[in-house]
Amino acid sequence: MNKYGPTRGDLKFRLAFSGVGLALLVSAIAYRGWPKGPGGWEAIGIATVFFGGTFVWTLIKLIRGDHPDGL
Repeated sequence: MNKYGPTRGDLKFRLAFSGVGLALLVSAIAYRGWPKGPGGWEAIGIATVFFGGTFVWTLIKLIRGDHPDGL
């Protein structure tokens, strides 16, 4: 267990925020279609890495129980 760092409540918020971000990304692609230019692919790539990475990192920390016993 880590003495410092985000509490369990913070991690749950991050997990929910990342999940919503990924869902909005998927819905935007479903609504607008695949991008035609490199700028669209760049935006999708950055958003996927940010939201996906945060989602996976947070999920691992919650499963391991690697958070202080705060809220």
